[in-house]
Amino acid sequence: MTIDEIRDNFALLDEWDDRYRYVIELGRTLEPMPEEEHSAANKVQGCASQVWLSRKLTRNANGDPILSYLGDSDAHIVRGLIAILLTLVSGRTPKEILSAEPIAVFDELGFREHLTPQRSNGLRSMIERIKADARDTLAAST
Repeated sequence: MTIDEIRDNFALLDEWDDRYRYVIELGRTLEPMPEEEHSAANKVQGCASQVWLSRKLTRNANGDPILSYLGDSDAHIVRGLIAILLTLVSGRTPKEILSAEPIAVFDELGFREHLTPQRSNGLRSMIERIKADARDTLAAST
């Protein structure tokens, strides 16, 4: 699924109850995270729900680092937010991740008005974790 498909599907749904159901469905599409990845090192701090993000570093044909992620949460809505976020950043180079503006996309989809402050803070914590990974990967590769 691409972010454009998610945008298109959101545009078809007028009611936020329907949009929340869609977000929950997106969460069900996440690749399962192995139990050993539910570790303290992968746990995202600053989230009201439990959230884990594990990264995998590979290289593309040019030798550039690529960061890919698995994510999980104990909350259905948060799993959906993770699915949207990973659509934006997973499988990208650190430079692409650092130039991405996930908050702008979530705002465009209307989440600013429809997430509790705790969920908004958790979303920002997830984004900051991924951007920190990108900065660390860039620093290690120079």
